[in-house]
Amino acid sequence: MSNARSIGYWTTTGLTVFVLASGGIADLLHRGGTAAGMTELGYPTYVMTILGFWKVLGAIALAVPRFPLVKEWAYAGAFFDLTGGFVSHIAHRSAANHLIYTGFFALCVVASWALRPASRKLDVPVFRGLGRVSESEDVTPGPIAVTA
Repeated sequence: MSNARSIGYWTTTGLTVFVLASGGIADLLHRGGTAAGMTELGYPTYVMTILGFWKVLGAIALAVPRFPLVKEWAYAGAFFDLTGGFVSHIAHRSAANHLIYTGFFALCVVASWALRPASRKLDVPVFRGLGRVSESEDVTPGPIAVTA
């Protein structure tokens, strides 16, 4: 992994883990400003407990080594959470700073996922074409069947 790629990965992953962990804790504690924001967007406050639980678990999953399948789920959950928040703020016509923050952190999730090292990727044949192919594998395309 190149130095620039490694720095990009760890920077975006660190930001993602921090946002998930701090947001999850704020949700679990039903922190005043967080609860007010959820209510303002039209969500019941019990949703904070559900989201908070999964955000904290997602932060842990992204921070610890191994468990690539769990990491894939954590990345998906973080992306759904942040893009859902982004769309909720658009629908509610929230202040621009809400869109900037949720949009930026959603991009951090995507960048972290895309820059992750091979040791943190799920080794599934369908994903091998996306950059994780061992040197011993033949990646030349086979014959193409054409049907009439």
